[in-house]
Amino acid sequence: MCGRFTLTVDPAQFQETFPGFLFPAKFAPRYNIAPSQPVLAIPNDERNAADFFIWGLIPMWAKDPSIGARLINARSETLAEKPSFRGSFKHKRCLILADGFYEWKATAGKKTKTPYYIHMNDRRPFAFAGLWDSWESPDGSSLKTCAIITTQPNELMANLHDRMPVILHPRDYAKWLDPSPQTPESLLPLLKPYPADAMTAYPVSTLVNKPGNDSPELIVPAQPPSSQPK
Repeated sequence: MCGRFTLTVDPAQFQETFPGFLFPAKFAPRYNIAPSQPVLAIPNDERNAADFFIWGLIPMWAKDPSIGARLINARSETLAEKPSFRGSFKHKRCLILADGFYEWKATAGKKTKTPYYIHMNDRRPFAFAGLWDSWESPDGSSLKTCAIITTQPNELMANLHDRMPVILHPRDYAKWLDPSPQTPESLLPLLKPYPADAMTAYPVSTLVNKPGNDSPELIVPAQPPSSQPK
């Protein structure tokens, strides 16, 4: 799964990494983005512009918005089948922007899992494959929400967890953001594990366990690089 991630780079770097898209002029760096909080995403609404969505998908047909707390991740293998996701998979897809994410590794004999921080070797930002929807409340206000798609782990992530978020290759952004209805056959080949040799993982402080903690120290290595998973 993917339950926390970061977005710490300067907005100008996004313009360099994602040419052709519009971004807010400024936004605060985030070191511990958690479900129910705003995330920066680019929806397939033909505007090619990033906007803030709430993490936790609320389908447009939902009667109770609390369903979003259970829909932060969507398994790639069942997107076309699950009522909560199949509509968005066909019509409403997005790029969810990040520059790293966390996963927790269980260790035999220890009750507390060890948090790891994962990022690209070149430290550049990237995009998770996401789904989005717009939900209207009884008072007429609307809420834009999203979920991160997960898949089988690559060799690096398999040491930490049995799932990982789908990180899209830049060459696939246009296909993913095509506003026209898509079939599972056309999209599922994009939802694969990102190459492990392009990524780095290392243990960090358990301070990240609390969503209220949000500072640069959360991504500081807790152990020397020699103890990183191979």
